[in-house]
Amino acid sequence: MPEDMTIARMCAPTLAGLKTGSLFNYHYANRNEMLQAIRGWNRRLAPKGVVLAGLKFQNGKALIYAFRPKQLQQDLSSEGAVQILKRYGYASEKKEVCLATLIRRISGGENFPHEIGLFLGYPPEDVKGFIEHRAENFKCVGYWKVYGDVSEAERKFAAYRRCTNWFVQRLNGGAPLERLTVAM
Repeated sequence: MPEDMTIARMCAPTLAGLKTGSLFNYHYANRNEMLQAIRGWNRRLAPKGVVLAGLKFQNGKALIYAFRPKQLQQDLSSEGAVQILKRYGYASEKKEVCLATLIRRISGGENFPHEIGLFLGYPPEDVKGFIEHRAENFKCVGYWKVYGDVSEAERKFAAYRRCTNWFVQRLNGGAPLERLTVAM
């Protein structure tokens, strides 16, 4: 299925439990079609600990967030994440409240909420650096711009690439996405 391949290419590290969350865009005829697809994926992937949510739908294009709720709660509760979230008006550390605030900020249309990196499993130090340096003066770049520990980030980037290649190969070989997804 084309949707499964998109999820594998864009979300493999999340499906494997290496990363808290992933984002991808997908085209739908309308909002109902998007919601139906998300319900179908959640039936297949939620038993493995992965949930998908539509963050925005506009002009036939959806921004979809795939994430592991347990990991998200841990990430958002870290001291560095809490400081960033408070700075941008997040009233709680609870993942449901934070996710609702993120959706509201994305839909608001002003500036893109760069704190979204916290929802993707990026280190708070790198999210803070990205915001404060306006995406400049980073030490290296891969899945995100790194302002902190370069060697740890490069190790993760390599693992994410290997993971994505593995998922794509297995999916091309006929394995169902839900069987490839790690239960956590």
